[in-house]
Amino acid sequence: MIIDNLAEFASKKFGQNFLKNDYYLHKIVQAMPNDNLKVAEIGPGLGDLTKELVKVRNVTAFEVDKRLCEHLNNEFEEAIEKGNFELRCGDVLERWESGSLLDEPYHLVANLPYYIATNIILKAFKDEHCQSILVMVQKEVAVKFSAQVKQKEFSSLSVLASSVGKATLCFEVEPEAFVPPPNVTSAVLLIEKDISRDDEKFETFLKIAFSQPRKRLAKNLSSSFSKDIVNELFSKLGLDSNLRPHEAETSTYHHIYNELKDNLDGKQRSKQPKQTSRSRAANTKKQKT
Repeated sequence: MIIDNLAEFASKKFGQNFLKNDYYLHKIVQAMPNDNLKVAEIGPGLGDLTKELVKVRNVTAFEVDKRLCEHLNNEFEEAIEKGNFELRCGDVLERWESGSLLDEPYHLVANLPYYIATNIILKAFKDEHCQSILVMVQKEVAVKFSAQVKQKEFSSLSVLASSVGKATLCFEVEPEAFVPPPNVTSAVLLIEKDISRDDEKFETFLKIAFSQPRKRLAKNLSSSFSKDIVNELFSKLGLDSNLRPHEAETSTYHHIYNELKDNLDGKQRSKQPKQTSRSRAANTKKQKT
């Protein structure tokens, strides 16, 4: 398959921006953990990064675009015959529904489409065979995953990342390195895992805790849990009632979660909307009629 114009070929549906800069391609490979584990590459695109990866690792690539599957099968015919490259065409999220991406320990490497990047990373957190995640993402996303406690960017994604291992923003990549160039700066993010967590209730809890990042953590939690229980818990853990979400350590979130998790899954305290004088009058009129 001959591609005359990359910018026109790139699919908006799949959020494709092809990295066409050898300097950054080499930097990504150099940032990989130093071992011999297999690599799972999501969205190999035209195969520019893949060419560098197959020089040093066995690679299994997942590509959803059928046009690119045809191109990759031709481009890596020799590597496929040698057994150090395998292409799986289809939605990688469907593969995760049946378990791990690979049936053995592996490293995830990818230039991820922005619209699905966070979802992919969270899926990888839960994959027990995934040992590390090295991905190109929007800089804003990389900052949120790698932020440290008390930094203003510290978020629920920061807590999730630090709960499974160590997150590092390796380097930034300017838009001009891609075809077509995106509208934002990108960054390469490395998350080295030491454990896998598969607890969707913890993710739900963090969404509540960071629902209003600049408000008090206790106030955010009180929107879904009894205010008295939250106050008693803060007192028990010796937490400042004025603590903001970005100021709490990851371990603190796990302590709070362990105390409140039984009240999740629809068991949160429901709040009835306050009645205004107009609505009370309307209800009184209905009762009289």
